[in-house]
Amino acid sequence: MQDQSGLQSEAAVDVRFEGEVCHLRFDRAEANNAINAQLVAECSQALDACEGRASVVVLSGSDKVFCFGADFAEVSRGVDPRFAAYAGPGPMYDLWLRMATGPFVVISYVRGKVNAGGMGFIGASDIVLADGSARFSLSEMIFGLYPACVLPFLSRRIGFQRTHYLTLSTQPIGVEMAQAWGLVDVYEEQGEPLLHRHLRQLGRLSKTAIGRYKTYAARVGAPLREMREAAMAGNLEVFEDLDNRRAIRRYLEEGLFPWER
Repeated sequence: MQDQSGLQSEAAVDVRFEGEVCHLRFDRAEANNAINAQLVAECSQALDACEGRASVVVLSGSDKVFCFGADFAEVSRGVDPRFAAYAGPGPMYDLWLRMATGPFVVISYVRGKVNAGGMGFIGASDIVLADGSARFSLSEMIFGLYPACVLPFLSRRIGFQRTHYLTLSTQPIGVEMAQAWGLVDVYEEQGEPLLHRHLRQLGRLSKTAIGRYKTYAARVGAPLREMREAAMAGNLEVFEDLDNRRAIRRYLEEGLFPWER
């Protein structure tokens, strides 16, 4: 990726177009595909291109981790100034809102772990496909945080009580339970054939029809636009709390959870 200063940086997202399908693969294996400002920037810029070019967007990660949530290293040390415009909860929420309402079918193809902010991508997707290795969790409460931005999108997909349970338990659920809850639409032990079958069928849909339908569907579901300001306030409250920041820094430096002394 080249920023506005002309400097090159290693991409956080691998973007590939195949006809009217755009593949966005999170490519931060060294950080468990955690969400940082650069990743939000690159996903947002890819969706800009998708507005006129793609009818289907496929999100994926590695075969071990889809996305593990906020990048605690960035929270601790601060944001790279080159991506400052995409830092904080606002751009992340807006990215998920575009996924949920934009004129393209968004598929999350999940292998391995999804946690915390990664669940925001799941909640904002139109279709969630998974293989047998998929695991889903919300771990924020362990560090004194809560999933302020994730909650509106995830509740839209699986309802408040199940989102509430995942938030308070902080424990992962497997793919079978995830499908029973509606978090995953379809899973098979080997996910690639499943994804290809869906792409073949979705490729037959009109981009105009998709756009019209999603505009209408956004009015039927949860009020995502109206929740934005409350989500921003909640996210900032917990991430700016000094005790929470100390707990995050201690976890990064010593690998200890807050209750470990």
